[in-house]
Amino acid sequence: MQRRTMLGAAFALALSANAVFAAGPIVIKFSHVVANDTPKGKAALYFKKLAEERTRGAVKVEVYPNSQLYKDKEELEALQLGAIQMLAPSLAKFGPLGVKEFEAFDLPFIFDNYEELHKVTQGPVGVSLLKKLDSKGILGLAYWDNGFKQFSAKKPLKTPADFKGLKMRIQSSKVLDAQMRALGSIPQQMAFSEVYQALQTGVVDGTENPVSNFYTQKMHEVQPYLMLSNHGYLGYAVIVNKPFWDGLPSTVRTQLESAMKDATKYANDIAKSENEVDTENVKKSGKTQVLPLTPIERAGLKKAMVPVHAQMASRIGNDLIQSIYKETGFNPAN
Repeated sequence: MQRRTMLGAAFALALSANAVFAAGPIVIKFSHVVANDTPKGKAALYFKKLAEERTRGAVKVEVYPNSQLYKDKEELEALQLGAIQMLAPSLAKFGPLGVKEFEAFDLPFIFDNYEELHKVTQGPVGVSLLKKLDSKGILGLAYWDNGFKQFSAKKPLKTPADFKGLKMRIQSSKVLDAQMRALGSIPQQMAFSEVYQALQTGVVDGTENPVSNFYTQKMHEVQPYLMLSNHGYLGYAVIVNKPFWDGLPSTVRTQLESAMKDATKYANDIAKSENEVDTENVKKSGKTQVLPLTPIERAGLKKAMVPVHAQMASRIGNDLIQSIYKETGFNPAN
C-alpha cells in the first residue's frame, strides 16, 4: 500500500512538472553587473540566442545587465535562494561565499597570457575548483574571460611609490586587499555599480579593470590616467542554481549545455579583441591618457606584488598555487 502511495505521489509530481513546462517556457533569469557591450554582456546575449534556438522556445532566457536586479554582494544569495537562475560573477566573488580557492585567480602577475590562463581554466585545476561550488547549491558551468586588468588613477602610476596613500577600489577579495597594501595604497571594497560615482566625487582615487569595463562604465570620463599594467586577470564563472538545473528535463539540459559550450568559446574569443578596441576608444576620447609601462617599470611592480602569493598561500592553499605554477611555468623568483 505504501509503495502504491509513493508511486502515486511520484506520478502526481511528474504530471505537475509536465503541466508547468506545458504552460509556458522555462524561464532562466540571467543577471550580471556589467554593460551589454562588454565581453560578458555580449556572451550572455549570445547564450540567450543559442539557448532559445536550440530548445525551440522551450526555454526563455531573460538577461538583466548593469546590476538591474542585484548588486555584487546580493546576486549570489539571490541565486542560492532561486530568485534568479544564472549568474556570471567575477571569480573574486567566491571567497566571501567560503570558497577561498577561487582567489588564486586574483594573485598578481600569476598569468602572463591567455595561453597560460586557459591551461588552468580549461584543465583539471579549473574543473576541480568548479566542483567546490556544489556544496553551496551552485553548479559551475564554464569560465568566461574578460581580460587582463589595468590600473587607473588620478595620477600616473609607474612605480610602487606612486601608489602610496591612494584609495584604490577593489572587489571583495583578501588577495586584492593584500595586493593594494603591498603597493602602499589603501584598498576600498565597493560594488561595481558604485565605482563611477566614487571616482567622480573623489571617494576613491583609482581602481583596476580590464579596459572593456573601464570604457563601457565611462570611467575614462573621471580617471585622467590609465596604465597598461596587465598585472592581474579578471574572469567569470558562469553558474546556475543547482536544484533548478538538476530539475530540468534531461533533453533541455543537454541543449543548454551545448549552448553554453558555444557561448563560452564565443566569450573567450572576443575578450582580447574587445579590450584592444576599447583601449583605442579610450585614447580617441581624449579624456584619459593611456600609458604603457616599460619592461623595467612592470618588473618593479611585479617585484613588489608577487610576495602576495606566499602571503596568501595559507588562505588559498599552497598546493593549489603550486599546481597553477606547474601548469603555467610560473616562477615567483623571476
